[in-house]
Amino acid sequence: MPRTDLLLALDYGGTKLSAALTGIGERAWRALERVASPPQHDAQYDQTTMCALAHKLLDAHTPRAIGVSFGGPVDAARGRVILSHHVPGWEDTPLRDQLQQEFGAPVSVDNDANVAALGEYRFGVGLTESLHPERSAAESKEPSLLYVTVSTGVGSGIVIDGKIYNGADAMAGEIGHTICDPRGPECICGRRGCVEAMACGPVIARAARERLLAEPDAVTKLRELETRGTLTAADVARAADEGDELARAVMDDAARALGFGIGTAITLINPARVVIGGGVSKSGERWWQIVRASARSNTLPQMRVAIVPAALGDDAPLWGAIALAEDLIARG
Repeated sequence: MPRTDLLLALDYGGTKLSAALTGIGERAWRALERVASPPQHDAQYDQTTMCALAHKLLDAHTPRAIGVSFGGPVDAARGRVILSHHVPGWEDTPLRDQLQQEFGAPVSVDNDANVAALGEYRFGVGLTESLHPERSAAESKEPSLLYVTVSTGVGSGIVIDGKIYNGADAMAGEIGHTICDPRGPECICGRRGCVEAMACGPVIARAARERLLAEPDAVTKLRELETRGTLTAADVARAADEGDELARAVMDDAARALGFGIGTAITLINPARVVIGGGVSKSGERWWQIVRASARSNTLPQMRVAIVPAALGDDAPLWGAIALAEDLIARG
């Protein structure tokens, strides 16, 4: 049964899948579902699970349009997934065509960081009425925005004059694979010292485990968690926030690496605002201070960009997907 006012948002993440439903022009969810992915999940699992989630939300209705955020490089013009760095089986997948056939509605697909950047630009901290109350709603949008997400990996999206910048090969915004230490650890991309290899969540947890082995006499809250085999980046961040010295050393290293990469991006793009989201961005004020200081030390003093937390939180990719869906409708 058609419902021409419904917009469907899908977010394919490295560790979870999310689907949400809203109406045209609405700014609250009518329904939202998230499912954590099991270990060693693959593209087939992701697609089967996501379609089941979406059908559950739609309840036999047909959406007007669908926006999709995907956790990996995407050829947005063709609606094809290039690959996933974290989930096998997604190589050269025609995701747009698959979803259009499944749901009978137009679909727009882009990389998760790009989509989150658009969501923040359109509905989140890209709006600056509070800083410039004299401006109209149209004037209150910053002309450019760099969004950085730090979770399973590190990615970024660039919005210039209200549009996602994809780059010549649909690979713009791969900040996680810029180099901050040529002698650093090996990255999943095959090079050494990438920002992602030094700052993302799994790396933080691994660095903590390595320090626990290297410093057997260190007094730390993390040792019991590691003994139980449950140590995560969130545990390290929480311990650091509570003053644990070993945890602070790990988080400080990750924050400096991320800040260095952001500084490089600022120098190249000179955005009006940098927005940081993803699970690791919830690591506390000390982490934020080091990220900002490291970024500013690696850019020109004339570039006075604000570095701020995402306003939309984990929903940024979903709201960005809604922006994609709305743009599909606007283009007719």
